[in-house]
Amino acid sequence: MKITLLGTGDAIGTPKIGCSCSQCIHAHEKGVQRLRTSLLIECDGQHILIDTSPDLRQQLLQAGSPRIDAVLWTHGHYDHFMGFGEFYRVQGIPEVYAPEEVIEYCGEVFRFLDFSRHPIREYTKFDLNGITLSFLPVIHPPVRTCGILLEYDGMRVGYTSDAIANLPEKTKKALEGVDLLFVDALLPPDRHVSKHMNYQEACDLAALLGAGDFRCVHLSHLMPWDLPHLGSDGETFTF
Repeated sequence: MKITLLGTGDAIGTPKIGCSCSQCIHAHEKGVQRLRTSLLIECDGQHILIDTSPDLRQQLLQAGSPRIDAVLWTHGHYDHFMGFGEFYRVQGIPEVYAPEEVIEYCGEVFRFLDFSRHPIREYTKFDLNGITLSFLPVIHPPVRTCGILLEYDGMRVGYTSDAIANLPEKTKKALEGVDLLFVDALLPPDRHVSKHMNYQEACDLAALLGAGDFRCVHLSHLMPWDLPHLGSDGETFTF
């Protein structure tokens, strides 16, 4: 199994349009960016997306134009599902797996597309191409949001999606001791917001869960480029 970070940015992305902060200037000068966060999972010739960001067309082109077999949606915020329309007239529309409330909301937006919808109960394990997956509720007010746990060949990978550090106890238990954790870290450690973690909170959560390794994702343009454990667009992990 291989996991690729197709994007590591927040809803705005980096560089932010019209911004002259030091991070955005660096991005322009070095030709780097943070596309909106989504993950590509490859296993035995099949491809699964976790979230379909608004940058999906660019992301799939950069990843070699894989045919996507299935999509998992974590929640109904623009930057996590609106790229699904990029499949129109490109390939057969992938089937989608998500908690019922999420699939109903996002599916209504894309009611003009014909695709199979699979509502999945939270904390219920299901298999896709040899990977065992489960949706884990997190707190990201006001929308219903889930992280995801992937289990494959004895390895466990967690993704918090957008969340605050105060995870539900059952979710925390499910993520304990994961080999790799992708964790929301919107802001530098000196800034706080009610719906996301900052960098320090993300690092502390990874330590609390006993993650073998972790990468911070969903990074805003305010995040420096050189902090340890920051995910980067195109970074891959093989299991």
